[in-house]
Amino acid sequence: MLTIGNYVKVKTLEEAYELNQARNSRIMGGMMWMRLGNARVKTIIDMSELGLNEIEETDYVFRIGAMCTLRQLEEHEGLRKFYGDGIAESLRHIVGVQFRNQATVGGSIYGRYGFSDVLTALLALDTFVELYNGGTVRLSEFVNRKADKDILVSVIVRKSKRKFRYESIRQTKTDFPVLTCSVVTGIYRGQESWFFSVGARPMKAALLEKQWEIPKDATDEQLTEYAKRVAAEFTYGSNMRGSAEYRQHLAEVLLRREMRSILDEYNAEEK
Repeated sequence: MLTIGNYVKVKTLEEAYELNQARNSRIMGGMMWMRLGNARVKTIIDMSELGLNEIEETDYVFRIGAMCTLRQLEEHEGLRKFYGDGIAESLRHIVGVQFRNQATVGGSIYGRYGFSDVLTALLALDTFVELYNGGTVRLSEFVNRKADKDILVSVIVRKSKRKFRYESIRQTKTDFPVLTCSVVTGIYRGQESWFFSVGARPMKAALLEKQWEIPKDATDEQLTEYAKRVAAEFTYGSNMRGSAEYRQHLAEVLLRREMRSILDEYNAEEK
């Protein structure tokens, strides 16, 4: 059971940061996971009046406020235009619409949960996090940092003309995933690159980059070899949802499937 001593709706980020430095203070997101915990919180900090509940699209980036809900992310037309159905696919299995109307992007990313679909999806893209005290850092760097008392202000996804795919495996429709996978490819820093993120291993998502020029007419056998090489570079663990060996096998299957889908799209565009 979660026990809260004081509730403060802050007026500024500075106020939120100062309050959060106390050992027993917490930032309040959607409270979907936090409320299930068994803890005593002296001060809960509500940032809902700081204007962090919008997705701003510019010529170069999508800036996603920390208080945006997963449902906003799921329905955003700009993200769908750039990345197809990949973002929505990474969200649609998360419990249900009512849950996604409350759970926040900031809470999902800052928590760095092992089961996070959102983290796996955004990690493969050109994504940064804006921290109140720590500045702007790559999500791939942030995900491996130790937890601290900084505040996540926004998530920034740089626009790019790259292909993006996301898939997950679950035992039941709204259960935690057994494994999550994202694949992104396109020209990055002047060279064709492939980015692979695998999460729910059951550890938090990890990212791998390969500067491969995979032929668009690659056979299924060739893609299977590529997928096996990538899957073997991640580490896996066992829990009630599956063994490490099973998860590695799933990674091989999902990665190959996503790579094939991307190459098929390239081929269709050229016709």
